[in-house]
Amino acid sequence: MNLHESNVEESQLIDKKIVEFNRANVPFQQVEDWINLSHVLKDSSGSVIAGINATLYCWNILYVDVLYVDDAHRGKGYGKQLLDAVEDKASRLGGYMAHLDTFDWQAKEFYEGLGYSVFGILGNCPRGHTRYYLKKLL
Repeated sequence: MNLHESNVEESQLIDKKIVEFNRANVPFQQVEDWINLSHVLKDSSGSVIAGINATLYCWNILYVDVLYVDDAHRGKGYGKQLLDAVEDKASRLGGYMAHLDTFDWQAKEFYEGLGYSVFGILGNCPRGHTRYYLKKLL
């Protein structure tokens, strides 16, 4: 045995192997395994003021990785607009559930107000703070 840090190709191989394992145990339900649903909002000058990085993956489940609205544009409904667009598209593609995570200084109440509920809490992550895991049926 020779333990060493993996290179890019080795990391990709490990990803491929776990996908094969997962697919063998619970067949994927989508035509495409991962469907990128990411969107941005731009102002009139073309600058990005908000965005969402999200994927509909393997079993018709939406994962929201990042939702960000620039400080100067918060409170104008842009976060809701982005999340609604992604959830609607996921639903049209057969999505039935969404999940995401947020920290105590971010947007837990925002997500709860849009129908998400906490299903997990990771305390002291990072130290002195809490990370929340939320879900929603679409």
